[in-house]
Amino acid sequence: MLTANNLTCVRGDRVLFRNTQLQLKNGGLLYVLGENGSGKSSLLKVISGLLYSQEGEVLWNGKSIRRDKEEYQSNLVYIGHQNGLKDDLTALENLMFIARLANKDIKDGDALGALDAIGIKRCANLPVRVLSQGQKRRVALARLWITNSRLWVLDEPFAALDSFSIDSMASRIGEHLIGGGMAVITTHQHIELKSQSTQTVRLSS
Repeated sequence: MLTANNLTCVRGDRVLFRNTQLQLKNGGLLYVLGENGSGKSSLLKVISGLLYSQEGEVLWNGKSIRRDKEEYQSNLVYIGHQNGLKDDLTALENLMFIARLANKDIKDGDALGALDAIGIKRCANLPVRVLSQGQKRRVALARLWITNSRLWVLDEPFAALDSFSIDSMASRIGEHLIGGGMAVITTHQHIELKSQSTQTVRLSS
């Protein structure tokens, strides 16, 4: 279970959000909504342990993620606006490298299958630096086909995707949720996602 109590985030002299609460159980989907600049990405980073809130705390199975960060990170996939790819590696090499960082041993065929699932297999052996922004995004998101992490935190996962990739992503997220996984998502697009339960947190700018 993921729980956040009384989260408050301040940047400079501006309060992005205050006293934000959330609770997410197996199979649960949480949408984080709000205008640009309302703090959506900051909230996702706080949930992922990449930023610390000025007040409150995030708990994973009742334990603070600050005190038990290693266990939490092993159960987490975070994909933010930055794709986290190495430009000089190919799409396939990037996916294999990401898997190794997560202590997951995968074969080339598994990685190729993930790239194929999101429609980017044809670029598997191209260096990432020559890919378009949409293609880079699909390479980053392909990791969702090779992970068994329970919690996915995804910042605008449907941005810069074509209709095929959007459908593939929606289907993959739905499989994850129906299988008992959890997801926290920001999106400006209305995408139907299957889940065992759906909640919304709306931030105001």
